[in-house]
Amino acid sequence: MPAPQERPAYTRLTRALALVASGLAAAIACLVFYSYGTADGFQYVDAVRAGLILISTWWLAWGASLGLLGLTTRAAPPALRQAGPIRGRTVVLVPVYNEDPRVTFARVAAMDASLRAEPAVAEGAVFHFAILSDTRNDLIAQQEKRWFARLMQDCAAEGRLFYRRRVQNTGKKAGNIEEFITASGAAYDYALILDADSLMEGATIVEMVRRMEAQPDLGLVQSLPRVTRARSRFGRAMQFSASLHSPIFARGLAMMQGRTGPFWGHNALVRVRAFADSAGMPELSGAPPFGGHILSHDYVEAALLARAGWVVRLDDDLEGSFEEGPENIVDHAKRDRRWCQGNLQHGRLIGAPGLLPWSRFVFFQNVFAYIAPLFWLAFIFASIYATYFASLPDYFPEPYWPFPVFPPDATSKAVGLAVGVFGLLLMPKLLIALDAAASGRARGFGGALRVTVSTLAELVLTSIMAPVFLMYQTRAVLQVLRRRDGGWPTNNRGDGRLSLGESWSASRWISAYGLGGLVLTAQLAPALLIWLLPVALPMILAPLILWWSSQESRTTLFTTPAEQTIPPVLATHDAILARWQDETAAPPSAPVASQSRT
Repeated sequence: MPAPQERPAYTRLTRALALVASGLAAAIACLVFYSYGTADGFQYVDAVRAGLILISTWWLAWGASLGLLGLTTRAAPPALRQAGPIRGRTVVLVPVYNEDPRVTFARVAAMDASLRAEPAVAEGAVFHFAILSDTRNDLIAQQEKRWFARLMQDCAAEGRLFYRRRVQNTGKKAGNIEEFITASGAAYDYALILDADSLMEGATIVEMVRRMEAQPDLGLVQSLPRVTRARSRFGRAMQFSASLHSPIFARGLAMMQGRTGPFWGHNALVRVRAFADSAGMPELSGAPPFGGHILSHDYVEAALLARAGWVVRLDDDLEGSFEEGPENIVDHAKRDRRWCQGNLQHGRLIGAPGLLPWSRFVFFQNVFAYIAPLFWLAFIFASIYATYFASLPDYFPEPYWPFPVFPPDATSKAVGLAVGVFGLLLMPKLLIALDAAASGRARGFGGALRVTVSTLAELVLTSIMAPVFLMYQTRAVLQVLRRRDGGWPTNNRGDGRLSLGESWSASRWISAYGLGGLVLTAQLAPALLIWLLPVALPMILAPLILWWSSQESRTTLFTTPAEQTIPPVLATHDAILARWQDETAAPPSAPVASQSRT
């Protein structure tokens, strides 16, 4: 077997360039702001504000560097791929937690049908499915057993499909998978880990297995899931962004991470032996939220695999990998609250023994992603303080000089800095839209004109929603710092439309803070009022934004390739779901495996 064609020197160079470029952009922003802030005389708060600009701009520039890196190359399959018969046995793991079993099990039936149509399966490749239930609701659990019986009947899958429900959901999803690996993992060489809303083409699954069989030190292959099935204005905007922009950012991430890639917890193939030997999750000392089971377990498992010498890789060229996303801002914030707690737990792991330096840096990034809003809020408060306590300029600094001396006008520096900051936010997406038009990729999104208009509309929409997201993230961080455990809430699927009452209940506190901040600024620092309107007004209007963005979208904007041409596995899922929807009688009984094969 030839050695894998990895380029660690190229990866290190890519990381160094991204770090230098983002650091340079942050330093320039810091110096420009310091010059602006001290134009009317030095105050210590000016140094504080310049430092906050340094930190915040570095984070924006770091994100922009991923997009720019992704634009420099095109996704390409890895050099190693097993072309002969597949020798290893693969299990597809489908963890469920209080999900609609009819919809979830229809996804399993669609993937099973897609796999059975693959020539590799006809040649003897083994693919099993294991539905791992952590459902706490007994009524839903009864429905799971009934629909599993229907699944077995439809697929004629005795010996290929298994179902079991845990008595205790220790460790949440990570514990669910760990329990299966411990009890049944020895029967399989590879495990495809999914979420309940995951769908993957059979050809994609087979291709991932071939790549893993060709590279003995490959421990995990992460695909890039595309968001589908969105119906609301919010959901379709996020779906469009995930389809158009995420592949480019993922390409930049793959270039930067190399052999120490990410694991996003689903739509990824793992080598069972590597996972069993290396990725056992620790339970942190102390009580939640900082102690106990790690909620953001996926990045930790990737770091543990890399520590043991296994390659963890994001293959951004893989197509046919899908998931669903939240349909409204409230559901997004609930999910984000769990991620916030899990990512802040990573702060305790940065110094863990034996980790690779890049894994430590990834943990730092995961923490910083959630504390970054605090720096922006601190900058706003520091600016109000600086303006309120600013001393009047001395127009006659020289005695006996009869003419006033006016301080230099630094407005151009403030405007230039604002343009630079917004440029870091907007430029990568605009360049990606231009690249899609030039490369022909825009055809899948309705053409170059529609891609351009959709990108601009998505930028406007996300800019309006950004202050609302900022407040939800800030509250989440403060809750964790106050040691409030957010737990693992059930995901809301399906129709995500919010009423005005629900939107008001979920965001009235944001409106209150926005109005209070605007009044406070008008009283203490009226010169800053116009600068804060883009932040304060969306906060005040948060209930309307939540309600409006959750309603069904009827625009032709935000078209994605999966809507233009429905992927086969999605079409199969629709057909199965429609057939099951028409089922009037209770699904017939059938034997249910209490535990996956050991």
